[in-house]
Amino acid sequence: MSQTIRENLKRMLAPRHLAFVGGRSMARALKRCADGGYPGQMWLVNPQHDSLEGVPCVRSIADLPCGPDAVFIATNRDLTLTCVAELAAIGTGGAICYASGFAETGAEGQALQQQLLAVAGDMALLGPNCYGLLDYLHSSALWPVAHGGKAVEKGVAVLTQSGNFAYNLSMSDRSLPVAYMASVGNQAQLGVAELMDVLLDEPRVTAIGLHLEGLKNVPGFARAAHKALEKGIPIIALKTGVSQIGAELALSHTSSLSGSDALYDALFDRLGVIRVSGPVSFVETLKAAACGNLPAGNSLIALACSGGDAGLIADYAERNDLSLPKLDDGQVGELAQ
Repeated sequence: MSQTIRENLKRMLAPRHLAFVGGRSMARALKRCADGGYPGQMWLVNPQHDSLEGVPCVRSIADLPCGPDAVFIATNRDLTLTCVAELAAIGTGGAICYASGFAETGAEGQALQQQLLAVAGDMALLGPNCYGLLDYLHSSALWPVAHGGKAVEKGVAVLTQSGNFAYNLSMSDRSLPVAYMASVGNQAQLGVAELMDVLLDEPRVTAIGLHLEGLKNVPGFARAAHKALEKGIPIIALKTGVSQIGAELALSHTSSLSGSDALYDALFDRLGVIRVSGPVSFVETLKAAACGNLPAGNSLIALACSGGDAGLIADYAERNDLSLPKLDDGQVGELAQ
């Protein structure tokens, strides 16, 4: 990642202005940003309408007053290439490409993806074939549908290769403070490694959760994970594509080679990445890491309102080498109050 792309990615992750390119769904996306408290300027680009859903339209990208810091492009595959080229020409920070039909579809799509990368130049590019970026630190939702989050002072960043996984997680009511949620799609330019590297420079990001089918840039990922270790930022990974069928699905979904699971285990172990087995443990482990610190020892205090629950906790604790120290007389007295 060049220094210019890195700086443009930082613009996209703290945008002063937003633009949406597309039709009615983009008018609704802009209105959701306004309703969510986004304070910056916003524009809707549509060549065929004066306004949509009450939002005035700018007729072309060339008519925008400046290169926006972040843009969501919701057009078809071929128009996406034109839009990216025009946005790069006016000095846009970053663009999110929603359209599918690129490298995940085979050789023709791969060639188009290379064209997309070429016309983007030094502009930051997320996708294609991705759901977008939710930014709850700045109330910016470059996202095509409704989402369930709200503004936070600090929280975790979640990077996922599945748009639907991100969408479902954005609607989850599990008290997880989310600072950023990015669906990375095909990772033509910006992948998990590049996003991790820049997100680790944001002090309000307290942990990073990864939903992975496969890694495209293993050396870059290793550098970013090592940076996280040095900063004390926990990394939680949910890796799919473990089975043979899962690996084949990953290739057709986001053109990812999922690779040998034993190699991923070894990589995560070496880099201190915490691997989890499913969506529930992913969210709950992220909640435990959300304060930015993981427990240093193995002592646990558990509160339960049921003898049965307490018995389960005791069994789980012993099975996982966790210590449940006895309460002293002073603690018993305080709790009795």
